[in-house]
Amino acid sequence: MRVGLILLNLCFLFLFNCGEDKPSSELKTEEDKAQQPVINAKAIEGFKYTDYVLSTRGENAVSAWDKYQELAIQVNYLKKADLSFFNGDKALLKGFIDTLKLKTPPILSTNPIISRTAIIETSILRLNENLTLDNIDNQLKLESVKEVLVAFSNLNYQINKKLERDFYEKIQSEY
Repeated sequence: MRVGLILLNLCFLFLFNCGEDKPSSELKTEEDKAQQPVINAKAIEGFKYTDYVLSTRGENAVSAWDKYQELAIQVNYLKKADLSFFNGDKALLKGFIDTLKLKTPPILSTNPIISRTAIIETSILRLNENLTLDNIDNQLKLESVKEVLVAFSNLNYQINKKLERDFYEKIQSEY
């Protein structure tokens, strides 16, 4: 008799608990969307990395390098969360990067600078892929944005370093 009463109570319990609750998968996606950081200028400003700028000699050396100037402008837009250039057609980005590498001034055609342009190419193409795919979460997109900023900053560092080394090699000792 007690077993029947317990079974009857369990049946009522199951009947009352079944109903209008949202499935757990919908709850998880809503929680994930709420926890994902949004790609905006404030999130990009919060990145912790060393942002190198070009020295005066560096600015003079890249003044005729048009594609570098255009990349610098687009990176500044990226810092303001304008992703339109990097979110565009992959073929256009690839053509831009190829032209950037081909038009490198002869004074800056050293292995460290060439490798930095290759790293920029990789990070830009990865950012483009992450931005164009819908199933990529915002955290990974933010990491890709940071990779582009760090790669561009390291290119500036290598340009400054090369020009400084060239400058100090020209100085001759008086003794």
